[in-house]
Amino acid sequence: MTVTAGTRVLALLGDPVAHSASPMIQNAAFQRTGVDGVYVAVRCAADDLIGFMKGLARAGGGGNVTLPHKEKAASLLDQRTEAVRRTGACNTFWGDEAGRLHGDNTDVAGFRRAVRGFLGRDPKGARVLLLGAGGAARAALLGLVEGGVDEVLVYNRTQERARAIARRIGGDRARVAASLRALEGEDFDLVVNATRLGLEPSDPTPLDLAVLQRAGAAMDVVYGRHVTAFVASAKAAGVRATDGLEMLVQQGAASFERWWGTDAPIDDMRRAIEAVAVA
Repeated sequence: MTVTAGTRVLALLGDPVAHSASPMIQNAAFQRTGVDGVYVAVRCAADDLIGFMKGLARAGGGGNVTLPHKEKAASLLDQRTEAVRRTGACNTFWGDEAGRLHGDNTDVAGFRRAVRGFLGRDPKGARVLLLGAGGAARAALLGLVEGGVDEVLVYNRTQERARAIARRIGGDRARVAASLRALEGEDFDLVVNATRLGLEPSDPTPLDLAVLQRAGAAMDVVYGRHVTAFVASAKAAGVRATDGLEMLVQQGAASFERWWGTDAPIDDMRRAIEAVAVA
């Protein structure tokens, strides 16, 4: 890859970003398709977010936004997709010739595609437990509702945040769990971890699945070179489980298509992330 003065710069903005595999998968996609771009990860404080986003966009680039800035990023946009409006979170941004800042939430499409691949079908008619109420949880909830679930039970340590996303996104198909104890003996087709727990190898699992009567499958939106405690505990309990690597690939593919207006080389992106995961 040759970087010139005309190369588009796309960046992942967040804190932390050192663990991210996005540069590997996006640069693999750029190289495969021959687009003139380079993708980097930049540790970014909240106060610096608007400067980075607008500067990159006005220079012809763009990028992604990750924890903990997705909700703030949504408030900085000039043009929002429906996914951003419904979730209140933005993870993908770019500019136009008029200097306007556009944004999308490709986590929604990424989650839906990853769930479909994991389950072998859309989660139509499923009963789901969703852990968390941040940006990732908002995307997951919208993806689940669009996928036709019957009910989503949202649990978050701060109940008001859980109630807010349930009302805004879930409508009559989402309700809030009052406590972890209230989950005892419940039956779910799918349990989704959309909390931060799992980013660090020492993080505990957000839920002991043994308290449930049944968990048909478990999906973690967190990924890393380590196996997250949530995935490890699910597998130990005999529950089929997966981490967030495929969601990362799928949302990255959707972001690529936003920036370049062409299909993403998903197989190449998946091979790149698999190489990182086993390194």
